[in-house]
Amino acid sequence: HKILIQYCEKKNIQFLSTPFDHESIDLLAKLNIPLYKIPSGEITNLPYLRYIGSMGKPIIMSTGMSTLNEVQAALNILLDAGAEKGEITILHCNTEYPTPMSDVNLNAMLTMREKLGVKVGYSDHTLGIEIPIAAVALGATVIEKHYTLDRNLPGPDHRASLEPNELKSMVLCIRNVEKAMGSGIKRPQKSE
Repeated sequence: HKILIQYCEKKNIQFLSTPFDHESIDLLAKLNIPLYKIPSGEITNLPYLRYIGSMGKPIIMSTGMSTLNEVQAALNILLDAGAEKGEITILHCNTEYPTPMSDVNLNAMLTMREKLGVKVGYSDHTLGIEIPIAAVALGATVIEKHYTLDRNLPGPDHRASLEPNELKSMVLCIRNVEKAMGSGIKRPQKSE
């Protein structure tokens, strides 16, 4: 972790690591990681959620395999443990690698934002870059996307991951969509 943190600092990249147990949470606290990422598989791990909620840092929580009621319950535990609602971002997610387009259900992200009153994002496991771009257009404030140096490498994640040139394209497209969203005020623009 220390080597990766130093490398990320040199490259001006925010280092993150996802803890899966109390010991890992403590390690990340000692390393001064600025936020905690809760993976989908831990959304019903109540002691884990309480511990992260008590740490006083921003939280990103993935919600794959979960119902809205389970997400609400997890959010309540985080809040009861001391987490601040304005510091929590909930990611809509489907945990199938790759996720079929028919199972993406981006509107569930909007439902969570409306029903839970939190910032939302999207953890993407589809092939390609269009779904994360669409999620940003719908209001996602965080995008999680796997990337790899080579999709042909062994392991479950590589096949549904972006290669470096695709990751660059996705980020560029997202930045363009963010610019294109504008103020929402209907009026003539400078270019007109």
